[in-house]
Amino acid sequence: MLLSKACIYGLRSSLFLATYESGTYVSIKEISETLDISFHFLTKILQQLTGAGILESQKGPNGGVRLSKPSSELCLFIIVEAIDGTEIFTECVLGLKGCGTQKPCPMHEKWGKKRDDIQEMLKSTTLLELVEKGKAGNLRITSKGDFEWQ
Repeated sequence: MLLSKACIYGLRSSLFLATYESGTYVSIKEISETLDISFHFLTKILQQLTGAGILESQKGPNGGVRLSKPSSELCLFIIVEAIDGTEIFTECVLGLKGCGTQKPCPMHEKWGKKRDDIQEMLKSTTLLELVEKGKAGNLRITSKGDFEWQ
C-alpha cells in the first residue's frame, strides 16, 4: 500500500468533514462511527491534521473538528504531507539509499514518472472536487456503504 492506513483515514475523514457546511464542528465520535474507524486511532490522526493547520478543534458539548479553510482550498497533498510526509515522493521504491540518476535502481525510471504523476494528482485534487464527484455519482467513502452525501 502506497499510503499508510492513518493517511487513508485522514483523507476519508477530511472528505467527510468537507460535506458539512463551512464552520460546522463535527464530533469525532460521529466521524468514527460513520466511517467505521477506531475512535482512538482517529483521534490521533485528527490531532496530526489539527497540528498541521488543516483542521480546527473545539472542546465541549458542541465541540469537534472542522476544516480550517474552505474545501476548495484544501488539496489532498497537504493531508498526505501532514500524516505520511513527503518521503514517498523522493525515496527509492525499493528502499535503496543513494538511488538517483547517478546510481539508479531497476525501478528508478518507471517509479520516478509514476511518483511525479501521483504527486501532481494529489496537488491538483481538492476536497471540494471529490465531494462534488461523490454527490453526483453517489460514491462511497465508507466500507459500510450506507453513507448519505449532504
